Amino acid sequence: MSLRPPGSARGVRRRGRGTAVKIVITGPFAAGKTTLIRTISEITVLSTERGISDESAARKRETTVAMDFGRISIDSDLVLYLFGTPGQERFDFMWEVLGEGMLGYVVLLDATQPSSAEDSLSILRAFRKMAPVPFVVAVNRCLGLDPAEEERLRGLLEIEPDVPVLPCDATDRESVKGVLLALLYAVLESLDRRSAAAGV
Repeated sequence: MSLRPPGSARGVRRRGRGTAVKIVITGPFAAGKTTLIRTISEITVLSTERGISDESAARKRETTVAMDFGRISIDSDLVLYLFGTPGQERFDFMWEVLGEGMLGYVVLLDATQPSSAEDSLSILRAFRKMAPVPFVVAVNRCLGLDPAEEERLRGLLEIEPDVPVLPCDATDRESVKGVLLALLYAVLESLDRRSAAAGV
């Protein structure tokens, strides 16, 4: 499966001879954000994980306290820079720092944790307030979404029908590619609409 979408990347920030797209991976604690970036990144992921000493340690041993950073080159002209946010709200000051200059973001939920979608709502509200850029919702540890469950998630997260809600396995490269491809399509469509409105 290729990650290269058709159409123009017009308006995406250029670095050197290529085009760089900043993507943020956000979501609640233990949703799988670091795993997703590690699965797809072509470089060793820069991670700021620290040991957990509170009751959250029952779910995972370490958590991201500042950011994760990875990169994937689509081809010689297009590179995605992936920034993972902390999931715990005590580190929410990093959300705005990491969100600056982003062209789109992924909200990652955990299908095996009943509270994951509810915990995502405050994060999603913060990011939507921060920047009116495209986003997709990815449901980790999920083989498929039936229409009723998708509708429930859309209502809970207050998202529009045109926002993609996708099942995802953060440990599977092809699954992660599908999520990033859906977001990349949305980013490029948004940029083309802006260019058309500006008469470029």
